[in-house]
Amino acid sequence: MKFDKKKYNISFIHKIIKNDLKNNKHLSVHTRFAPEPNGYLHIGHAKAIVLNFELAQQFKGKCNLRFDDTNPNTENLKYINAIKYDILWLGYKWYQKTRYTSYYFNQIYQYALQLIKKNLAYVDKLKKNEIREYRGTLNTPGTNSPYRNQSIEENIFLFEQMKKGNIPEGYACLRAKINMHSPFIILRDPVLYRIKFTQHHQTKLLWCIYPTYDFAHCISDAIEGITHSLCTLEFQDNRRLYNWILNNINISHHTYQYEYSRLNLEYSILSKRKLKILIQNNIINDWKDPRIPTISGLRARGYTASSIINFCNKIGVTKQKNLIEFSTLEHCIRSELNKTAYRTMAILNPIEVILYNIPNQYEEIINIFNHPNNPNMGSKNIIFNNTIYIERSDFQEYPQKKYYRLTLEQPVKLKYSYIITAKYIEKDKNQNINKIFCTCNLKNIKNKKKYGIIHWISKKQSIKSEFRLYNHIFNVKNPEYQKNILSIINTNSKIIKYGFINSSIHINSLISTYQFERIGYFFKDMNLSNGKYIIFHQTVSIKNTHKHL
Repeated sequence: MKFDKKKYNISFIHKIIKNDLKNNKHLSVHTRFAPEPNGYLHIGHAKAIVLNFELAQQFKGKCNLRFDDTNPNTENLKYINAIKYDILWLGYKWYQKTRYTSYYFNQIYQYALQLIKKNLAYVDKLKKNEIREYRGTLNTPGTNSPYRNQSIEENIFLFEQMKKGNIPEGYACLRAKINMHSPFIILRDPVLYRIKFTQHHQTKLLWCIYPTYDFAHCISDAIEGITHSLCTLEFQDNRRLYNWILNNINISHHTYQYEYSRLNLEYSILSKRKLKILIQNNIINDWKDPRIPTISGLRARGYTASSIINFCNKIGVTKQKNLIEFSTLEHCIRSELNKTAYRTMAILNPIEVILYNIPNQYEEIINIFNHPNNPNMGSKNIIFNNTIYIERSDFQEYPQKKYYRLTLEQPVKLKYSYIITAKYIEKDKNQNINKIFCTCNLKNIKNKKKYGIIHWISKKQSIKSEFRLYNHIFNVKNPEYQKNILSIINTNSKIIKYGFINSSIHINSLISTYQFERIGYFFKDMNLSNGKYIIFHQTVSIKNTHKHL
């Protein structure tokens, strides 16, 4: 993908890199995207992908893909494959081979031994809750572990026993020896290694001790020659540990970490842990559910790679914490689909209309453009005859004020067609309207009177379809800060309607994105569609609104 300078907001990180190159701090730029393979990527990861890959492109550098695979309990190949697919789908290609932190386990282990030999790390036998208790709080200093002053020889022996699997899981860990009185809790003897008797997707059963993210991440960056390690602001304090580790091991390259604000999106959560809660409680189907802002979910809903990249470029990169309006994301896909989406008519909540003054054998072919502003997209033929479907909401027996659609007293114009006038209605036993009987003026009389315009489909040219409409899954703007996310679920986040589309869509089977006129932009599901129904996911409304039919 070619870097587009016009679309990208020049950030403080750009300025840092420019200055570093100008002062010969680095000869070239080398970034990385380092996801943990314990879930699917979301829109926040997309921001990191766009930032790292496009920085590398702009400065003619390299960008690595490295999986942070240091916790075999939560990681698997399914997530690795999904992450790779998402990155490639967005249009980016990483430098050379895919990398894994596990490739460096031998080196990381040797660096841990270096710290022990320098009396800067020790094997602790405190339990997990005791370590937390000894660490203190923001207002109270920590307390030294009773194992902190073990001899170097004893720590080397115990660490080797951990590696050989001779110490049970949870009975020991390796900690850095820094400062239990530090005002930064991250520096109060953080854990560097822990025991996990779980098979790893890359190393299988070769290892039973695994480095923590903080210990492995900075070393992996340095081994790969990363020049600018970019992460979000919650890792700001971690930079102190990042630098401490690299300053105290014998490694030639020193990577520098820079932080920017994480993406917070209205009515959405980006925490993989919380997304798992939604899956476990059957609030959503899976990581690909169109209601959540995973890249897979957005793709299933009809978002394009370019719209997601444009969104990331539009919001930019700063250190300021903010909550991005969901409408900003919608604007990016709406403005794109407005230019590219194939127009057609669909009826989501149908009611049958009989034009009883037109003979049964009457049939007229009307040719209309697939896009009003792009004749190159071709045209299609639609059928007009005496039996059609219109939206149920386009007729009112007892009309409200300023209702400009069909009533028993008010005619309307069928789009691309004629003016119809409702004469009487037919109801079922529950007093629901079954059919509307109308007359139609087939004479193209030039009438200066303005009529409301509604869309329609000939019954003869209709195909049964299922329409899946989506609203926000949460009913509060900032659900990330809610303790119980299950208490703020919007029960109407998914609405299914059964109606009809024009059969021309079925003919154009290779087209997947449509604007259903007067309704919104929809994405045809190529995987779920079957002989009974064609399934459409609502991508976004035509206007900035979340009200559905």
